[in-house]
Amino acid sequence: MIQTQTLTFLKELVENNDREWFQENKERYEAARENVIAFTAKILEGLHKIDPAVSADLDPKKCVMRIYRDIRFSKNKLPYKNNFGVSFPTQGSKNGGVEYYLHIQPGGKSFIAGGYWMPEAEHLKAIRQEIDYNADDLKKVIDDKEFIKLFGEFRKQDQLKTTPKGYDADNENIDLLKLKSFIAWHPLTDKEITSNKAVDQILKAVTKLYPMNVFLRNALA
Repeated sequence: MIQTQTLTFLKELVENNDREWFQENKERYEAARENVIAFTAKILEGLHKIDPAVSADLDPKKCVMRIYRDIRFSKNKLPYKNNFGVSFPTQGSKNGGVEYYLHIQPGGKSFIAGGYWMPEAEHLKAIRQEIDYNADDLKKVIDDKEFIKLFGEFRKQDQLKTTPKGYDADNENIDLLKLKSFIAWHPLTDKEITSNKAVDQILKAVTKLYPMNVFLRNALA
């Protein structure tokens, strides 16, 4: 489970987002990071069993993203993120893109997600083509009552204001074809993420995300 001390560190980091405070609390950061790495390792054990495209050889340390922000081209000059991000990439798609993602942030802002966020042009074209040819396969997943209960309405993501090139406005699947991203996410409260059932709850959500990721990987194969 994620320890309450890890969330407390992140809360205090938001209030003290500067290098001096961070250096003074470096040991607390390292302890929090080790907690996230250990949690990631537990998730990986079950994740590979659900989706074999998640390599069993993934190093949990490499899955945990850096807390240091790249501020070179950002107006926001705060040096540190206010969360721990964990990326679980999958195999079987060109240049990656389809993954599972765990976000750990206090205040009920944690979540588990899957899919492909903002695909590059070539990948977006391939996914739209797959939807055009095999939309029923995707709709079977995203219209499932349990999927909607966990993740909400898949179609209610950021969409193009215009019809994508090569498709008609009256296409029966135009709402899916106009999507800019193909993701689903399930929120996790602080109580849930720090519970001893957190890993099981996350893996339960992953079982519902898995067929969606398979559809997206097939589009890119």
